[in-house]
Amino acid sequence: MIVFPAVDIKDGKCVRLKQGLADQVTVFNDDPVDAARHWQSRGARYLHVIDLDGAFDGHPANRDLIRDICSALSIPVQLGGGIRDIETTRSYIDAGVTRLIIGTMALENQDLFGELCATFPGHIGVSLDAVDGRLKTKGWVEDSGQTVFDVIPRLEAQGASFIIYTDISRDGMQSGVNVAALERLCEATSLPVIAAGGVATMADIRNLHPLCGKGLQGAITGKAVYDGTLDLEEANRWIDAQA
Repeated sequence: MIVFPAVDIKDGKCVRLKQGLADQVTVFNDDPVDAARHWQSRGARYLHVIDLDGAFDGHPANRDLIRDICSALSIPVQLGGGIRDIETTRSYIDAGVTRLIIGTMALENQDLFGELCATFPGHIGVSLDAVDGRLKTKGWVEDSGQTVFDVIPRLEAQGASFIIYTDISRDGMQSGVNVAALERLCEATSLPVIAAGGVATMADIRNLHPLCGKGLQGAITGKAVYDGTLDLEEANRWIDAQA
């Protein structure tokens, strides 16, 4: 089980949003590269980076910062936010990003998403961001009219390599993970699943760990590791002890 510390970039800073709202911002570090180095030094095995400006604006907004993060680290980086064409995808892979997370485009431009998966096999995952099971797009501000289970068969067929599931109502709230929803998702897909939204304490890590046998790959955490309610090193020690 991988615990992914999150570095979310907005206006050139490392921030967290509450429930994805652009006006509910907490700045954790003025330098996202410094934040990335910090998590690597604390034992992170994979870093989760989101270009929030890109997610809201629909085009890459922090390309140089993301390249600098990849250059500064020896651990892999997964990236999402504003990735809506092949050229952008290629530029990020060339910059050192290991795998890319597609949200809006996977739901609204199926042909392009399929082309992306075919062009970069093994590198493309999907972010399924939902409220009460209904998928949101464009930085969580628009309703897609679809549910998680509506889209899974197509995403698998097109070659997606992993799924990130975010329970938006819990994101940044430190309210605990929705284990039941994640278990249903793991049972509905053969793809690795990563949990996001609500990962707040060691209790959440313990509650999620049994799902690793059903396809859960890990969990993304942001506010909790910055505020200290979840200790990354402690979480990794506990996970390693379960092996």
